[in-house]
Amino acid sequence: MTNRVAEVEAWLDERAEDMAWLLERLVAVDSENPPGRALGRCARVLREEMDRLGLSPEIIDVTGDPGELEEPCVVRGSAGRGDKLVYFHGHFDVVPAQDRAQFTAERRGGRIIGRGTADMKGGIVSMLYGAAAARELGLLGDGRIVVHLVCDEETGSVVGAGHLRAAGLIDPAALAMLTAEPSGGGIWNAARGAISLRVDVQGREAHVGQANLGVNAFQHMLHLARPVERYAAEMAGRHTGLPMSPGDAPGTMIVVGGLSGAGSNFNVVPGSAYFTVDGRYNPEEDLDGELKRLVGLVEDAARQVGAEVSVRTTQVQPSAGTDPGHPAAAALARVVGEVRGGPARFELCAGILEIRWYAQLGIPAFGYGPGRLEVSHGPEEYVEEAELRRCAAVYALYAGDMLS
Repeated sequence: MTNRVAEVEAWLDERAEDMAWLLERLVAVDSENPPGRALGRCARVLREEMDRLGLSPEIIDVTGDPGELEEPCVVRGSAGRGDKLVYFHGHFDVVPAQDRAQFTAERRGGRIIGRGTADMKGGIVSMLYGAAAARELGLLGDGRIVVHLVCDEETGSVVGAGHLRAAGLIDPAALAMLTAEPSGGGIWNAARGAISLRVDVQGREAHVGQANLGVNAFQHMLHLARPVERYAAEMAGRHTGLPMSPGDAPGTMIVVGGLSGAGSNFNVVPGSAYFTVDGRYNPEEDLDGELKRLVGLVEDAARQVGAEVSVRTTQVQPSAGTDPGHPAAAALARVVGEVRGGPARFELCAGILEIRWYAQLGIPAFGYGPGRLEVSHGPEEYVEEAELRRCAAVYALYAGDMLS
C-alpha cells in the first residue's frame, strides 16, 4: 500500500463512527420516491452535515412542474478552489420500502442495513467524506470538487439532474464526474438507455346480466400485451458486446405489466384497462427505432380487434458511456486498483445512470459506489461499513489525481 493511500485511509478510519452515524441519520428520513416525500427534510440534513464538513453547501430550489414531489431541490457544495473541476454526484431519494422498519438503520456484522444504504445514501456519505478528506489532506492542488445531490433519480431525474443541466449548472469543461451508484467494486463506464410506456384501453361498461352490450377493455388489453411480450423475449436474446457483472443479463430487459389494472367492479364489464411497459436497452440499440416499433406493435394489435387505445411515452432516456481507454477512465482504474489491491474492471450497468446528463456534455462520467446492485431496492438492503471508507478513499484520491 502506498503512503498516500495509507494516509487517506487513516483519516477516514478515524471518522468511521461519524460516517456510520450520518448514514443512520439519512436512512431515518423516509425520502421515498414515488411519491417523493420528505425531500426537503433530507436536503436539510445533508446541508447541515456538509456544512459541518466544510463543504460550503446550498440548497437550490427546483423550478418547473415537480409533479407530486415534496420540496424538490438540489443540494450543491464544494471543496477546494481553482478552475479545474471534478463532479461528485448522488441522489437522496430512495425506492419505496417493503416495511417501515427499513427506515431504522441496523448495524450488524460490519454492515448497515436499511432502505437506501446501498442505493445510494451510503454512497453519498462516502462522497462527502471523500471530498472532505481530499481538502483536509491537501490533495486538490489548484482544482475543486463540486458535489451535486439530487432528489428524483428513482423517477427519471428530469427534475433534479435535468434542472442542473437546463440551468447551466454543469460545466462542460469538467474533467470527470463520479456518481456513487452501487457498482459492487466494478466501474460502470456505460449504462443502458430506457423506454417506458403506458398503454390505456377504452371499452364500454355493462352489467354482467347484459354483458353482450359491453366492450371488455380487459380482454382487449390482454390481446395488446401478447405481441409486446413476444417483443420482450426477442430483445432479451439480443446481447450487448460490453462486459457486465456476472449474473447480469446481457440482453435488453423489458417488463410488461409492471403496473396494470382494469374495471370498476367484479360484476361489471370493464370499461377501461391499462398496463405499463418498461425497458432497459443495450447501448447498441436504436432507441428511436425501438420506440416506434413498440408503439406500432400495440397499435397494430388494437386494429386487429377494433380496440380503442392510447399509448403514452413516459420516459425515453439515452444510453451513455465513456471509453475505458480515456485518460479519466484510466486514472480511475489506477486508483481503484491501488485502493482495492487488484485490477479494476469496467462494466456496463444493467440499468440507467445519471452519468448521461454529464456524458452528453462531453464529460467523462462513471458510476462507482459502495453498495451492491443485487441487494438494492430489496427488503435486506445493506452496505458494508468498510466499503463506505474504501470508496471514500477512491473518491479522495481520484479527485486528487485529476486536479493536482
